[in-house]
This record gives sequence, structure tokens and C-alpha cells, in this order.
Amino acid sequence: MPSVNGEDEAMARRTGVKAANAKAKRPVGEGVKKLEEYQQMWEIREKYLAFKDKLSNKKLLDSLLARTEPLSELEVALKNKLITEMLSM
Repeated sequence: MPSVNGEDEAMARRTGVKAANAKAKRPVGEGVKKLEEYQQMWEIREKYLAFKDKLSNKKLLDSLLARTEPLSELEVALKNKLITEMLSM
């Protein structure tokens, strides 16, 4: 018995054929767009992590400079290192 659009039931499509055809018709540059989006997201993430690290160092330096009691040798070395890093930027 023929179907509405003239195909026989024996010639019915397998499941997923429409999806495969739609995938074949997609523009070639679509994968490139996704790659560019991921690269942009990664660049933003790297900038965010660098900013977060700088902010953490500034807070640490601020806490070291705010102390009233004498600093240990390790704390003095850390303070000097953080000041050097801040000035070199």
C-alpha cells in the first residue's frame, strides 16, 4: 500500500537518516566557529585567572604591610618578592 507521498512501506527510511542528511547539509565552517568560541572562552578564562592571582597577591601584601608586630624572615622575603612583582608590572 503506497504512503501519502508515494513511497512504498518497504522503502521506508531507517531512523536517523534525516539527522544524517541534516548533518551533511550543515555549513563546513560551523566546526571552525565552535573552535573559535572555545579559544575565546579559554583566553577569557586565562585573563580571569591572572587577574585573580594578582588580586590574591595584593591582598597578601596588604595583610603583610598592615601587621604591627615584627615579621619573620620568611614573611619579609615574601613581602619583598611581592613588592618587586608589583613594581615590575
